Amino acid sequence: MIEIIKAGARPAAVAPAARFTGHVVMTDIVATPAPARLHAVLVRFAPGARTFWHTHPLGQTLHVTEGVGRIGFRDAPPREIRAGDSVWIPPGLEHWHGAAPDQPMTHVAMQERLEGQQSAWLDEAVAETAYTASPVEP
Repeated sequence: MIEIIKAGARPAAVAPAARFTGHVVMTDIVATPAPARLHAVLVRFAPGARTFWHTHPLGQTLHVTEGVGRIGFRDAPPREIRAGDSVWIPPGLEHWHGAAPDQPMTHVAMQERLEGQQSAWLDEAVAETAYTASPVEP
């Protein structure tokens, strides 16, 4: 049977400070029941807000819906992402993502669960020097 989730039926929640820097609000879009594995979340980042370092066992797709953001990988300068951009992050790749220092950013984060896990958080905030480094073009 199909399920229709009405607008506003899923409450927004402030993201936990143990996994995010700055003000971030998350709203579930869908968490499919098994055997499906998709989990999608609308994530709103205030200027300067970002995730901690993390990975995804089956990868992740981000689709930026508003604003300007950044995404970073180990030992590389951040890359700028803008409304309309989509990003594929391969399984197991350590990364972070969030808003630009002076602009908000909203994206849809889509990932699949593997044995109930969709993200592996590394309990490591992104260093300010890594976040504020000049972004490079993709």
